[in-house]
This record gives sequence, C-alpha cells and structure tokens, in this order.
Amino acid sequence: MFSNRVDLGFPLAIIEMLARVGSIASITLLLMLFAGEGLHPSHVTAKQWVGLFFFPLGVMAGMAIAWWKEGLGAAITLGSLLAFYLVYGYLMRYHIAGWAFVIFASPGFLFLLHWLLYRNENRPAMS
Repeated sequence: MFSNRVDLGFPLAIIEMLARVGSIASITLLLMLFAGEGLHPSHVTAKQWVGLFFFPLGVMAGMAIAWWKEGLGAAITLGSLLAFYLVYGYLMRYHIAGWAFVIFASPGFLFLLHWLLYRNENRPAMS
C-alpha cells in the first residue's frame, strides 16, 4: 500500500553530473601531468609498467567506460586503484604516499554511488 521509496531524481542528477565533470577533470589533469613530464617509454622499468597499467591507465579507462556502463566503469576504476595499491605499493614495496591517487580516482566512487542508487530507484516496489 505505502512505498518506502524516495524520489531521488534531482540528487541522482547531481551525483551523475559531479561524476562526469570529475572524470573529465581527472583524466585531463592526468594527461597533462604525463605530457608535462615527457613520458619516455624506454626509461620505464617493467615494475613501473605494472604500476602504470593500474594507475593511471586502468583508472582512466574505467572512468571513460563509466560514461556508458556506470557499474562496469566504476568497478574497473576502483579495482585498478585497489590493484595499484596492493600490487605496486604492497607486493612490490614501492612507497605510495598521500591521497592523491584516491583523489584522482574519486569520480569512480561517485559513478558507483550513482549506479547503486539508480538501480535501487528503478527497482519495482514490493506491495
């Protein structure tokens, strides 16, 4: 008879907009950082390629995919971030300081939040 659902139309739109604008800003800044540093693939070691595969390549790919498939893109973004910290930081013993990597990947958290809320919003209410 009564539904416990709440209309999340406007908040969902804000979360989606923040995720998309944040992903554009994050990808643009990461590309500018690499262009400014002048990435020379011949100077990158095999261990560093592993780190680069997860962050920034995996994170950027996940954010780009999230524009079409939010759940999948968020999973790729956040999985790449987690893999970067686990593989590159923990297993390979590289010192990863600060929250900069998490901040660059933060649109992935917003994409995930939007996907979860949108999915629950459109689920049929139980009578």
